[in-house]
Amino acid sequence: MDLFDNNLLKARPLADRMRANDWTQFFGQKDIVAKDKILRQAIANDQLPSMIFWGPPGTGKTTLAAIIANKTNSEFIQLSAVSSGKKDLQQVIANAQDNLKHHQKKTILFIDEIHRWTKAQQDGLLPYVERGIITLIGATTENPSFEVISALLSRCRVFVLEPLQIEDIVKILKKALKDKVNGLGKHDMNIKLKDLKYLASLASGDARVALNALEFAVLTKSKGKGPHSIIKDDFEQAIQNSNLYYDKDGEQHYNIISALHKSMRGSDADASLYWLSRMLEAGENPLYVARRLIRFASEDIGLANSQALVQAVTAHNACHNIGMPECELALAQAVVYMAKCKKSNELYRAYNKVKQDVKATMHLPVPLHIRNAPTKLMKNLGYGDGYKYSPDHDYKEDQTYLPEKLKNKKYLD
Repeated sequence: MDLFDNNLLKARPLADRMRANDWTQFFGQKDIVAKDKILRQAIANDQLPSMIFWGPPGTGKTTLAAIIANKTNSEFIQLSAVSSGKKDLQQVIANAQDNLKHHQKKTILFIDEIHRWTKAQQDGLLPYVERGIITLIGATTENPSFEVISALLSRCRVFVLEPLQIEDIVKILKKALKDKVNGLGKHDMNIKLKDLKYLASLASGDARVALNALEFAVLTKSKGKGPHSIIKDDFEQAIQNSNLYYDKDGEQHYNIISALHKSMRGSDADASLYWLSRMLEAGENPLYVARRLIRFASEDIGLANSQALVQAVTAHNACHNIGMPECELALAQAVVYMAKCKKSNELYRAYNKVKQDVKATMHLPVPLHIRNAPTKLMKNLGYGDGYKYSPDHDYKEDQTYLPEKLKNKKYLD
């Protein structure tokens, strides 16, 4: 390695420098990479199917690809969906065809952030995956059901990576602190295990976040002669809010709003507050939450407590008028109120039944007796004829208000 290469290595983030290329260095994801699992066996036998690694950031998707690159006898090519284009793909395909024709060698194409590839780009790859010219490995933080075209997805095995456990992140951090070549082993640091575990807990299952925070803290505190101590407060400052994994446009957004909705429906006020805070602390628009509360007030509480809608609309007004962080308690009040309310979805079910009937009966005329008759012609045609004014009958008049075809239909219990 020359001086230029050495400087490039030093410039790379710790998380990249410490990337495992062997199973002995890989921690976590035992459900898919244990020795008896199909993925581990496929890698060992160099018989990989096309596959998608799906999981949150920092859970090992790219690292798994690095291990495959190190273990396989196939040609391994990596593209970034962010920076690659049609010409890059055409070159890969040409090389793959040449490998098969002249060298009987397979080609594995790893596409990082494959969800960023357009439908046209994915369509362009499809026939070569289908014919086995290329074995695709895609990595994505987004739900592949929505981000990968169905034809391509059907030809891939999806492996779901979960957020790393605290003990796995601690092992990764310890390895980085001991490694004197790629890690932080050259620095004379004193870090207690309990503080290392605290950092791991702050990372929310993301090894990259933990490693980047560790590197920042070490480089900040290692000035002058050691040993230097790092405590939990240093890690808190280093990690800031990067541990709040919440993609406002992705699946995590919908998972958490679903968790809030279901917690309120289940009358669990504590869980409801937790999911609300998860969204607000990660930067969710409070007006979005307030709009969902308005919907919830009618859908899940409805006629059981008409004040729920008042609470929700008031919370929305508070969010609009004062914004964050002042409106967080207004939202919290509304959320707890919704969770503790008596529930009824009678209105929700009734309106869905009505919508179905309306779609099938849009052609039915309004009964003549309840039509308005502002002109003489309309009166002569029978508009309003026979209508019974409810107050004159003590609201007990015998009169139908639905089209004849739907007479006596009941939507509410």
